[in-house]
Amino acid sequence: MAVRIRLKKMGRTHRPFYRVVAMDQRSPRDGRVIEELGTYDPMCPETDARVTLKGERVDYWLGVGAQPSEKVGVLIKKFGTNGSHLEAQKAAVERLGRRKEYTPAPPEPVKAKKEEPKAEAPAEEAAAPAADAAATEEAASE
Repeated sequence: MAVRIRLKKMGRTHRPFYRVVAMDQRSPRDGRVIEELGTYDPMCPETDARVTLKGERVDYWLGVGAQPSEKVGVLIKKFGTNGSHLEAQKAAVERLGRRKEYTPAPPEPVKAKKEEPKAEAPAEEAAAPAADAAATEEAASE
């Protein structure tokens, strides 16, 4: 039996989600698996937090001759046991965790509308005497 490490599609329409699995290469894409080795969520907002792998099990399957697909090969290179993006992945997962804990500040209470006209009334009264003074000066100049 030739074993491949590849992606098994899950999720729903327009919202893909994949499992990284070890399965017989002759079985269909979403068929019976031998073992689940991780997940890949391409819709995750944090690029480096999209993949989770069971490193020891991936190493085992590679050690006994399983061949990864092209995409899984890239994921293993980046996020496997000695991956090049492991530190970035830890930071991204931490940021996602903080995002869930974040609660926005409660909205400020709305001030009563009665107070606003009082603040505008003196401005109108101040403008009115200035207009009266201008009218008086025009009448005097005539």
